[in-house]
Amino acid sequence: MRVSRPVVRLAITGIALGFSAMIISVAIVKGFKQEIQDKVLGFSSHIHISKYDANQSFESSPMEGGAELASSLAAINGVTHVQAFAIKAGIVRKGSDIEGIVAKGVDAGYDWEFFRKYLIEGKLPAYRTGQRSVDILVSSALARKLNLTSGDSLITYFIQQPPRARKFKIAGVYETGLEEFDAKFIFCDLAQIRKLNDWNDYTVGGMEIAISDFSRLDDIAESVYAASGSELDVHTVQEMYPQIFDWLGLQDINAIVIIILMVIVAGINMIAALLVLILERVGTIGSLKAMGGRDRAIRSIFLRIAGMLIGRGLLWGNLIGIGVCLLQNHFHWIKLDQDSYYIAYVPVRLLITDLLWMNLGTLAVCTLMMVVPTLLIARIPPVKALRFR
Repeated sequence: MRVSRPVVRLAITGIALGFSAMIISVAIVKGFKQEIQDKVLGFSSHIHISKYDANQSFESSPMEGGAELASSLAAINGVTHVQAFAIKAGIVRKGSDIEGIVAKGVDAGYDWEFFRKYLIEGKLPAYRTGQRSVDILVSSALARKLNLTSGDSLITYFIQQPPRARKFKIAGVYETGLEEFDAKFIFCDLAQIRKLNDWNDYTVGGMEIAISDFSRLDDIAESVYAASGSELDVHTVQEMYPQIFDWLGLQDINAIVIIILMVIVAGINMIAALLVLILERVGTIGSLKAMGGRDRAIRSIFLRIAGMLIGRGLLWGNLIGIGVCLLQNHFHWIKLDQDSYYIAYVPVRLLITDLLWMNLGTLAVCTLMMVVPTLLIARIPPVKALRFR
């Protein structure tokens, strides 16, 4: 017992630390993916409809019959919201400072819930049907470059023939951390884009569609395509930003590698501990064999002991891992460089199903690995084993 006790404690500690690292890693990967995905969806929604002849420039081609199309799309199973938009490239100026921007026009039906979360100054614009508002929402990146704040006026020049200018008022400032979007977009009234493009009150530049289940994205996109006209093009958010979603997909590989390594380490720790337990109890094993005990029955005893030790390690691993995740989720005490990671802190997302599968999987794999050292019991002769008593 003098030898086995510290070895067993070390094995339990190794399992606890390894499993807690497994929980934290999976929670971080899930949280990071969900956070970035939500930010991208906040800007462009799940499904995007535009004219087939739309070019690669930041200029919307006109779509007629937006209201009728929105009604038919809203009836599709899984669609939760449909909103119209139009974009137009421009240049903003304050004093001698000039920046290129993309004005995204939205109307009264736009869902501001995403930007309400990332509003850092001022208020969200409130657009009304039949009116043309001068209020805009700008990013903190643009505000810093031009030394802007909410309530300031901003002159915007739009690239067209002949060029036109509009004087807007900054209602609020947002910051999502997605530099690719923050540095580019300002939000204005869709009626302003219509006026600049000489469109009527029913013309839009495109439609954005939100859905209830991201896993059904492709299926719902097919239904949207079938309900749209032949002159319209349908793109999912994954098709619009493949580099971001490919990068997020690579994070799953990292989590899988960490899980495999941690399970292997935990298994090796337990193999070492079980071997020490067996070698320390060679005399006991010999006595059991001399009394008629079968190898399978004796092995099952040591497997049950190993299972109890693994369970103890998993219990402590769960307490440590879940505790760290809950603390991080509440206090955000581990920070990140937002310019590099698109978020200012390490996000975590714990799912009961993930915890259940990790616990069951680790317990099953480690228990199976314990079968190997118990095979040593069959090689212990009773006569020689009794000499160790």
